[in-house]
Parts: sequence; structure tokens; C-alpha cells
Amino acid sequence: MKLVLFDIDGTLLWSDGSGRRAMEGALLEIFGDVTGPPEYRYDGKTDQQIVREVMRHNGRDDAHIDERMEKLLLRYLAGLEHELLDRSRGPHLFPGVPELLDALEARANVTLGLLTGNLREGAALKLRAVGIDFERFKIGAFGSDHEARSDLPALAQRRAREELRFDVIGDSVVVIGDTPADVQCGRSIGARAIGVATGRFSTAELMRAGAAAVLEDFKDTEASVRSILVS
Repeated sequence: MKLVLFDIDGTLLWSDGSGRRAMEGALLEIFGDVTGPPEYRYDGKTDQQIVREVMRHNGRDDAHIDERMEKLLLRYLAGLEHELLDRSRGPHLFPGVPELLDALEARANVTLGLLTGNLREGAALKLRAVGIDFERFKIGAFGSDHEARSDLPALAQRRAREELRFDVIGDSVVVIGDTPADVQCGRSIGARAIGVATGRFSTAELMRAGAAAVLEDFKDTEASVRSILVS
């Protein structure tokens, strides 16, 4: 059995800044100050981690951040839902994603899952905005589960064991993402980590991070499946 865990942003879809605009709006409303340096990168991080790092940069202490975190995340989700409705600059799936998900889902020995820094509710909003059924991913670990991205792979493994009644270890877990953080997450549990250069990182950068394989994109369904399911 293979558990195939996908990242979302930059891997399955491009949200065209929807998440960042929603987060910056929430930060301004709840904390009432600037939203961090313009060069600050969101990719590869959990939503809660983004809040903490930006607000620490602005001089807020952790107690102050924790006190407002829940309210901010609710405001962020409301803003995200609104941003995703803007079809003039809204999200889009990357080419080949529907075909790849269908091909993997058709295999009896594959379970689809998600491993993402998005809040669970945010992940569902983004996927539904591009016509992907959130429920087809049977296992998930999200930024709402842990603030530290590094804690998520082991959680996904545990949920597979508890909910699906099988133990996935080593390269029976495949983690697919577009950032070095995704690759490192997979490697932390001995999973087969696959990079896809559809985000902001090149194939060379993903290989240097330790990816077992790197795809340019998912346009070639058969080649993508072979790379993911290689023994």
C-alpha cells in the first residue's frame, strides 16, 4: 500500500496570491500594524508559523500573538473565501493534476492524502475553488494540527494507521511538494520525497534539498505515476 501525500499551493494549484492577501488583511485587522517585509516568503510554511514569524518581526511577543491567534485565523479564513471568489485573479489547477489524481485513485494500492501548511478549512476552500473534491484525500495533516511543519509527516502516518488500519513506513509513504521544506518533511520520516518545479523553486534547488526525484510538472501522467510509485 502507498500513501501519497500532496502539498497544495505551488504543487496542485496556484492561488495567485489569494492566501497572502487574505493573511495580510487579517493581520492588519487583528494586530493593526504592518504585515511584515515584502520579501517574506510564505511557501513551505504553516499558516500559524507565518503569523508568528511576521508578528515577531514586528516586535510582538509570543503571549501577545497566542492571545490573538484563533481570532486571526478565523478572520483569515473569511478573507480567503472572499479572495477565492475573484475569478479575475483567482486560483487555477496546474496542467495534468486532474489526470494524475484520477490515475492514482484508480489504483487499489494507493491512498491519496494531503500534507500542507494550510489550515484544514483553508485547504478545503482552495481545492473546492478549482473543482477538486476535498473528500477524495482520505488522510491529511494540516497547519491547523501543528504550527511546526516538521511535525506533520508523522501525524499523517499515525492517522493512516488509525483510520485506514495499515501501517505505512519508509518509501510506502510518498510526499510530493514544490519547496525544499516539502522535501525535507518527507525525508524526516524516511518517505520517498518528490519535488515538482511548478512553484518558485527550480529542479536543481529541489534536488539539492534531497528529493528522490523531481518533475518539471504533471503534464505527462504516465511518467508522473511511474516516478511516484517506483519501488
